[in-house]
Amino acid sequence: MIESMTRTNILVVQQQPELQRALQVNLRAKSYDVMAARTGREALALAASQPPDAVILDLSLPDVDGIKAIGQLRHRYRAPIIVLSARSGPGDEIGALDAGADDYVTKPFVMGELLARLRAKLRRREGGVILGQPTSAVIGRWQVDLASYRIAHEDASPGSGEPGETPRLTPIEWAVLEPLLRRPGQLVDTAQLVSGVWGCGFQQGANSLRFHMVQLRRKLEDTPARPRHLLTERGMGYRYLP
Repeated sequence: MIESMTRTNILVVQQQPELQRALQVNLRAKSYDVMAARTGREALALAASQPPDAVILDLSLPDVDGIKAIGQLRHRYRAPIIVLSARSGPGDEIGALDAGADDYVTKPFVMGELLARLRAKLRRREGGVILGQPTSAVIGRWQVDLASYRIAHEDASPGSGEPGETPRLTPIEWAVLEPLLRRPGQLVDTAQLVSGVWGCGFQQGANSLRFHMVQLRRKLEDTPARPRHLLTERGMGYRYLP
């Protein structure tokens, strides 16, 4: 088997030495490169020296709260962030996901499941732009660019809004919106969206998805209460209509 010249680089942020070593051994056995950090500051320094392809991060860090560390990493990098934490309260999970985490795994955990979740996030990240898929879309008066993750006015006609009012989307809102815009006119079922954004087994996924769809319509649709582009197919999922 010929090894790829470009290896996937995983940043592991974990203050427990034994668990950190176990993660490094298992990741390297799967041919990943690993950078290991025990503090939030060390994680940011390593990421600055070599941007990671994915991050596995504990919420309990000695120098900074893990949710704050997620926000700092997400502000700088679009790499998938998987939280691996003993903190299992719903507030911890929601706070981490809203800060920009892509998935949440609680300890104790099964190593094989964690690696499977990592592979799924990397596939989604690497497969974000597929030949034949659109890289931009129009929603109301907004032009949404999926290549640069930017939003701009489609036109500057009277009544279309002030130029300074361009909406800003959170990382989770981008993660919800992107698969819809990549498949214009096609139904994307709820389970597929939830697993792509939060990972399998996220119990509050459907409710969180509804909340973020409301936020997206509020930011992008001309008439959020009567959306023309981001549509709900009751009992099935969601659809983007150009």
